[in-house]
Amino acid sequence: MPLSEDEQRILQQIEQQFYDQDPDLAGEMGRASSHARHLRAMRWAALSFVAGLAVLLVTLAWEHSFVVALLGFVVMLGSALWFERSLSAMGRAGIDHLTQTLRDRGLGDGLRGATERARERLRRPDE
Repeated sequence: MPLSEDEQRILQQIEQQFYDQDPDLAGEMGRASSHARHLRAMRWAALSFVAGLAVLLVTLAWEHSFVVALLGFVVMLGSALWFERSLSAMGRAGIDHLTQTLRDRGLGDGLRGATERARERLRRPDE
């Protein structure tokens, strides 16, 4: 449920008082959000997933050891589980914060534009 204008104004006043009374703590709190640790873990999980995928594809393409390919798959599986655990630990508020940050940076608009262009290319001429 969104805050009313009065509630938002009061919250901004409290925040401003916090910054005025203890700027060092306010700066520290601003730099290290509670979701940063989980986001960092999600990045490492995604990176290790890609590494496991690369190991899997390279070993299968060059017909190397099946055991090494299986190891790549296990790394991918573990990374996917690690990513999911970090995402669930981040919680709904963290996910909302992350998506709002992406929207503020304009990344969401770029993705939406790319999907619209792809849809235009895939449309049939008779539509």
